[in-house]
Amino acid sequence: MSELRKANYDGIFFITLTVVSWVDVFTRSNYCEEIIRNIKFCQQHKGLELYAYVIMSNHMHWIAGQRDGKLNLLLRDFKSYSAKQLLSMIYNSPYESRRDWMKIVFQYNAKYQKQNAENMFWQKTNHPVDCYSPKVMMQKINYVHENPVRAGLVKNAGDWWYSSANERSPIEVLPF
Repeated sequence: MSELRKANYDGIFFITLTVVSWVDVFTRSNYCEEIIRNIKFCQQHKGLELYAYVIMSNHMHWIAGQRDGKLNLLLRDFKSYSAKQLLSMIYNSPYESRRDWMKIVFQYNAKYQKQNAENMFWQKTNHPVDCYSPKVMMQKINYVHENPVRAGLVKNAGDWWYSSANERSPIEVLPF
């Protein structure tokens, strides 16, 4: 991937992490809770500085930085670990009615990727956008928070549980 499309310097970025083929994985709360555990771990142990987030059914947005300017490495590790955890949960759950179909999709997407021997959970790119000014930062935060509203899932951004717009959000974010 081009160095221009990586979050590999000190800054705050708008990041999108998307499940391959836009598979609606995060319609199940146990998968969302696993992502939340992973995000919290990165906050506590990997220097993740999270300013806003939303978890949608097949993707998530973050406004984030990393205290050492290595957000790209944090994202690599986050995606690798969370993919392994989520794939294990999906493949080993007797209650996952979409398991066989999802397995086909994840294996198909890995087929042509060098890094993914058997399964590919996340799309390769994160589409980082530098939030180089307060105006850009606020525009991206509003975009993140309004995502569930634009999707028709809630009327008010603060009603979406898996979002920093919700005052009772399960993840703490830094003030901007």
